Amino acid sequence: MTSFALGRRTLMAAAAAALTFGSPAMAEQALDKIHFLIPGGAGGGWDGTARGTGEALTKSGLVGTASYENMSGGGGGKAIGYLIENAESLDDTLMVNSTPIVIRSLTGVFPHNFRDLTLVAGTIGDYAALVVAKDSPINNMEEFLAAYREDPRGTAVGGGSVPGGMDHLVAAMVMQSAGEDPTALKYIPYDAGGKAMAALLSGEIKALSTGFSEAIALAEAGEVKILGVTADERVPAYDSAATMKEQGLETTFVNWRGFFGAPGLSEDKVAAYQDVLSKMYDTPEWEDVRARNGWVNIHNSGDDFRSFLESQEKVIGDLMKQLGFL
Repeated sequence: MTSFALGRRTLMAAAAAALTFGSPAMAEQALDKIHFLIPGGAGGGWDGTARGTGEALTKSGLVGTASYENMSGGGGGKAIGYLIENAESLDDTLMVNSTPIVIRSLTGVFPHNFRDLTLVAGTIGDYAALVVAKDSPINNMEEFLAAYREDPRGTAVGGGSVPGGMDHLVAAMVMQSAGEDPTALKYIPYDAGGKAMAALLSGEIKALSTGFSEAIALAEAGEVKILGVTADERVPAYDSAATMKEQGLETTFVNWRGFFGAPGLSEDKVAAYQDVLSKMYDTPEWEDVRARNGWVNIHNSGDDFRSFLESQEKVIGDLMKQLGFL
C-alpha cells in the first residue's frame, strides 16, 4: 500500500480548533492589508490557495485589502530567495507554499528550506488527481494502465512541478501501487497549468498529475476528465470523480498548503497573521471557498506547524528514497 496522508489526529485537532473560534456574524478587522507572494504561475494550486484565502479574509472583514504577486522560477526558489533577501521591507507579505518546499529542499532544487523562513501556519489540504483531455479515449485508471502497458514511452504524464517533485511523486506512487516500476514512468514537467493543458490537448502527454482543486476547475470548464483522486472517499465538491482506492489502487495523498513570512518577522506581526487565519475558519466566506475547491481544513500554527513540517520532511524523504528519487 502506498499511502501518504495527514494523520487522523491532525485532522481531528484541526476540526476541534475550528470549533473554538467564536462565531461572529461579521468579523472585526484585525489587519489593514496582506500581500500574497505566490511562487508559481496563475491558475496553479498556490495561486488558488492564496487568492481563495485572500477572498475569505477580505469578504469576512478580517483583513482590509489583499494583493497578489506571482513570482515563478527555480521550482519556487526565486520567491523564497526574494523573501529572504528583502526581509526588512516585507512585513506585510505572506508567501504561500506546500509540500514542494520540503521536496525541493531534499532534492537540492534550491538551497533553502522552511527553517530559513518565519513559519506562520498550515491552513488546508488538497488531494491529488490524474486527469486526461476531455476527448481522450481513456475514461478510468484501468484504461490508462492498459495504455501505459501497451506503450510506456508513449504514455507520458505531465505535471506542474520539477522531475522528482510532487506531481511526479504522486504519479509514481500510483504506478507503484499498480505493480509498475515507478521510476520507469515518463514524466514531463511544466511551469504552469496553461502550458500543461496545452501539452495535454496536443497529445504531448497522455495524462496530467495535478491538485484536485485544479482538476475540479478544469473538469467543470469541460476541458478534462478526472481518472482518479487520491482521497480515501469521494469528495463532495466533485463526487463523480472516483478515488484511486475504489479502482484497486491503494494510493492516498493529501498535499498541505500554508503560509510563511520573511525571516525576522516581528512576533506581533506573526501573532496578527496567525490570529486572522485562525478566525477565518469560522466564517461562511471561508466555507464557501473551501467547499468549492474540495479542500480539507488542516490548521497548524507556530510550533505545531514546525513539528508538522519536520515530520513531513522525514516521511517524504523516506518515500522518495523508496521510489528511487533520492
